[in-house]
Amino acid sequence: MLWLMLPLAAAQEPAAPEEMLSPEELAEIEAALSADAEAAAATVAATPRTPPPPGSGSGGNMNPDIAFIADLALAAFSADAPLQSGAHDPTVNGVNLQQLEMALEGSVDPYFHFDANIVFTQFGVEIEEVYATTTALPGHLQVRAGQFLTRFGRANPTHPHSWDFVDQALPIGRLFGGEGNRGPGAELSWLAPLPWYVEVTASETMLGGAATGKSWSDAAAVGVDGPADLQTTAAVKQFFPLGQDWSLMWGLSWAGGPNGTGRTNRSEVYGTDLFLKFRPITTSSYQQVSLHSEWFHRRMQVPDELYTDLSGFTQLAWRFSRRWTAAARHEYGGATAASDGEQVVDPFDPVWQGSRHRYAANATFWPTEFSRLRLQGAVDLPDWEEAPAYAAFLAFEFNVGAHGAHAF
Repeated sequence: MLWLMLPLAAAQEPAAPEEMLSPEELAEIEAALSADAEAAAATVAATPRTPPPPGSGSGGNMNPDIAFIADLALAAFSADAPLQSGAHDPTVNGVNLQQLEMALEGSVDPYFHFDANIVFTQFGVEIEEVYATTTALPGHLQVRAGQFLTRFGRANPTHPHSWDFVDQALPIGRLFGGEGNRGPGAELSWLAPLPWYVEVTASETMLGGAATGKSWSDAAAVGVDGPADLQTTAAVKQFFPLGQDWSLMWGLSWAGGPNGTGRTNRSEVYGTDLFLKFRPITTSSYQQVSLHSEWFHRRMQVPDELYTDLSGFTQLAWRFSRRWTAAARHEYGGATAASDGEQVVDPFDPVWQGSRHRYAANATFWPTEFSRLRLQGAVDLPDWEEAPAYAAFLAFEFNVGAHGAHAF
């Protein structure tokens, strides 16, 4: 075709006026080019599209993203027996290896995404989470199946490297256990087609003992005879953009299941969580302020009695420069009471013999986004101890590898 001669012609001497193309010849060339483009588009459209092979991932990579996150803390306690409730909290004077987490994620195929968190400590290895999440269900639906942290509130589904403090919030350890509330099971979530963000989730999980379901700790030994012997968790999460610089997330959660003190006795936890965030995007600034508060009401059926208690925490974090953040937190655990108002010992955690307040403050420095230094101090005021308990931590975190972004 004539247009194939153009590169050769362009490399030669400029054509004389009498050798220049006529308008008719230019029109013929343009028509030929248009015909070739239409033929190529038709060929692409006619070629069948097949999904990528399993394990190829969204980018054709068969290997998952892998990251390692290490958390260590130098700790000093005034009490001989610190009342830390988190399984990965510092607990002894001196250097504590809180955990080494291996995080893996990747696409299984066009229909499922894979996530896993494997934790190494001085005492062994545990599978914290491993689950598959659907990516192509209709109707704004999503399912995940495997072992996972339940989406009760905001703090429970998170890992230590995303916390604003060195240790776990007291209500999580008291109500759910040192590892946070989790178990093997399945979860269904639905994104409601509303003008604002509304997500509804429900899950059914196995109960596994005091470390992952303290309020239902005795039920693990009873066994499962039907769906009523599983833990049911339901939550509603709403997000509201309050202008360009402010945003608000508010959630309601509920969890219930048998507690093992009797075949029909059950425990229920009701919760509400609020997260308010200020991050200026209308001006150039690293400044960021977040307010996070969660409160929990628990009902526990025991033989011939009903116990209740209230727990909660509120924390404020201020990132005032690119590398520095300051934070403060108040945690509260109310005394457990019988139906007549009489104070009793928590039936699932005998350490709690009344109410308790804990206050903490810290400063965090990021050399880069891959490492973190945190200095934290706390005072613990349990009713059943004669004197306050003090704690100080100097924590160091570092990570390597590809790790996905955290949820808002």
